[in-house]
Amino acid sequence: MTAPERFIWKGGAVPENLDGLQALVGQRLEAAGVPLKTRLQLAVAVEEVFVNIASYAYAPGTGDAAVSVEVSGAPKAVTVTFADRGRPYDPLARGDPDVTLGAEAREIGGLGIFMTKKLTDEQRYEYRDGQNVLTLKKRL
Repeated sequence: MTAPERFIWKGGAVPENLDGLQALVGQRLEAAGVPLKTRLQLAVAVEEVFVNIASYAYAPGTGDAAVSVEVSGAPKAVTVTFADRGRPYDPLARGDPDVTLGAEAREIGGLGIFMTKKLTDEQRYEYRDGQNVLTLKKRL
């Protein structure tokens, strides 16, 4: 069995860093042989989570985030872990939005994490060592 391929991005949790993060994640996943459909699904999930961190974790200020991506085998999977030192917040604790309602009848918020949950196979949140840590796993 080969060792997992892993890389970590660290930087400011600001919307301007999303494109660079997305490019790096996409390039590394492509190099690891992750199928296009899975790369696109993970791109949506990475965008949703990173934009939430950039928008809310440190508001009204800004702070840093770390994004770790690991491609492992047996069974092959991609694990993406987000960490920030913003205010403690578990995005998985909120109930899923009622997507059967029209947009005007739905409560604001929650759709991004709902999509993220639908696009990944496992999600886990924990607050440890003063950090929000959200882990997403997608089996290949």
